[in-house]
Amino acid sequence: MIYVGFILLILLRIFFYLLVGRILIEMILSFSRSPQPPRWFMVLAETVFFVPTDPPVKLLRKIIPPLRMGNIGLDVAVLALFFIIIFLQLLVQLVFMGANL
Repeated sequence: MIYVGFILLILLRIFFYLLVGRILIEMILSFSRSPQPPRWFMVLAETVFFVPTDPPVKLLRKIIPPLRMGNIGLDVAVLALFFIIIFLQLLVQLVFMGANL
């Protein structure tokens, strides 16, 4: 049973790192002076970071609307998914590995 927990934990960690990469790329593109990265980079980034993380982010965007602050809309769906993944990692560790955190 511990092996199932270990595999789930590895999958959640991989998804966590993909989500962090997505957040970093979105932040760089939004704060960059010239948001025109090379085409090969965007194809690679979309394939690696955006394709696996898009379905849960889109689902959460339907449930959680953007937080409006004046003319700016802050997307909190990615942040919510970030915390959900952290919670799931802790839950998998507690359920499958017991007190061996």
